[in-house]
Amino acid sequence: MGFLRTISGDSKMTADQLRSLQPALSALLKRFRCCFRKEVTFRHWQCYLLGLMADLQRKSIEPIALASGVAVRTLQEFLSFFVWDHGRINRMLQHQVMNEYGCDEAIGVIDGSGHHKQGDKTPGVQRQWCGETGKIDNCVVGQHLLYTGNDERNPFTCMLASDLYLPESWAEDRDRCRAAGIPDELKYRPKWQIALDQVTDAEGNGVRFNWLSFDEEYGSIPAFWFGLDRLGMRAIGEVRRNVLCWPTLPKYGSLRGAFAAKRVDNVCRFSPVFREKKWHRMTIKTTTRGPVTWQVKAERVHLVEASESTSRPTDRLYWLIVARNEKTEEMKYFVSNAPGNTTLKMMMKVAFARWHVEKWFERAKQEAGFGAFEVRTYTSLIRHWLCSRMVMYFLAAQTQRLRGEKSEDHVGASGRGHQGAGQQDMEPLLAFMA
Repeated sequence: MGFLRTISGDSKMTADQLRSLQPALSALLKRFRCCFRKEVTFRHWQCYLLGLMADLQRKSIEPIALASGVAVRTLQEFLSFFVWDHGRINRMLQHQVMNEYGCDEAIGVIDGSGHHKQGDKTPGVQRQWCGETGKIDNCVVGQHLLYTGNDERNPFTCMLASDLYLPESWAEDRDRCRAAGIPDELKYRPKWQIALDQVTDAEGNGVRFNWLSFDEEYGSIPAFWFGLDRLGMRAIGEVRRNVLCWPTLPKYGSLRGAFAAKRVDNVCRFSPVFREKKWHRMTIKTTTRGPVTWQVKAERVHLVEASESTSRPTDRLYWLIVARNEKTEEMKYFVSNAPGNTTLKMMMKVAFARWHVEKWFERAKQEAGFGAFEVRTYTSLIRHWLCSRMVMYFLAAQTQRLRGEKSEDHVGASGRGHQGAGQQDMEPLLAFMA
């Protein structure tokens, strides 16, 4: 059972540890029984989740159905057409995360993921940048929001939301969208707008972030920053070197170069406000290869607020941070809307927290079939991602339990007492995992 390595950090588990998962999984899934009209549909959901956890070579519909003894067509229809409220499950999952793992240091990590796919039938598929292959490729892109406590030794992480990025070519072809089951109300939205909507929805479900973090695809867009400002969200994100800003307010509203906004890389190299700053040496994290150390300096700047006719400096100030890797000489540029009294150490800690989402994607693809979808409808895709995220939530919760982060009165936290709770219900399904 390869997925157990995610829980224990080892390729083996004791029999007691294995048995302890049964009541915890049963108790978790029963909390979502209200989202299914029929018991048989709920059983198919259990089966699909367990198939995503099983040691199958490929965790798509057909291998899961064949291994579990369910007709392939039945499991396809379960994802595509059966009646169950996947939206409610997602909301309840967000409630669950906050009830069990909410913390004052929580960080939301915004990121997209590309999944290489053949053909032209998978919803949203087209030639576009694919992080999975590292090039322009035929792929499906998802927009995601991760929650993490950012603990250095035992971080809890859960993917709170996953939405399809619908390219403009698809949005303009409504017949193609209808053939893939994409609702007419689902229009083209840039990734940064989907991300803002995901954060807004999560906040509405009681999720509270201390910070948001993201890469240059989002941080380089002023409109995204202004959207975060309206939400009252504190954030830090990497930006491209050609993003424009004003290190000081221009004396005149002129188009002349002397008064125009400057590229952030040139600001950090040539502007007096940066040249006069000293570099601060910071160890961001320690890896198996040793400490990762960066030289950092920062100053407050004005971003560019553009309209149809002109561009002007923002009234408010933002942080502009430049970081230089001591070993590789790599340069990174960050912007933050944090208050002026925020420490540079805190901002850098959050800025480099994006490794949590990279690790989550890696594990979710390996352990929970996150990228193994072979579907032709929008509903199937969204439900597959949800099921994979539910599996990853369960594994993360068990990681916390087995490492002693939860008290012994938590469900399944002890090898004593309630060991048999729910075991009878789960035995037929657990036999599938054996």
